[in-house]
Amino acid sequence: MKINFITIPSLIFIFIVSIFFYLLLIDRDPSEIPSVLIDKKIPEFKTNYLSKNEIFISPENFSNRITLVNFFATWCKPCRDEHKYIKELSKKMEIEIIGINYKDDAKKTIKWLNELGNPYSDVIVDKNGKIGIEWGVYGIPETFIVDSNKKIQFRHVGPINKKILKNINLKINEIKKND
Repeated sequence: MKINFITIPSLIFIFIVSIFFYLLLIDRDPSEIPSVLIDKKIPEFKTNYLSKNEIFISPENFSNRITLVNFFATWCKPCRDEHKYIKELSKKMEIEIIGINYKDDAKKTIKWLNELGNPYSDVIVDKNGKIGIEWGVYGIPETFIVDSNKKIQFRHVGPINKKILKNINLKINEIKKND
């Protein structure tokens, strides 16, 4: 009877500790949050361009080629950190890059882009965050890849870094092969 009294709690403890260590060791990336928009058409919206006196209409103003959509803001430190990788993408990949300026001041954004360089084909304004809601954005930066059929194929939550840049390049090349 004494053996069971010690053995059963010990086995339960070992089981719980094993589960804990398993969860610590598996390779999980919290930035890979699934999106209900994957393989769906891009949301329809109208907004202003940052520096043109025109209206951007989605999906009409999306070209029929692969497009990277990046939600960013000047007040977002991770957006500043990832900016060099967005610039690298604009130089290396033959894709359109649309920047969506999220809940930000237009004058600060123009100054920020002049200072850091503007890798975007177009910069549009999401003054009140409504476009972000339609895309399922809940924190910035967030980046999406849209195929030539205007369907969302990829979503990354958080700043792009060297590792993520490599994954984005692979995903763009995969989409090019299938387009």
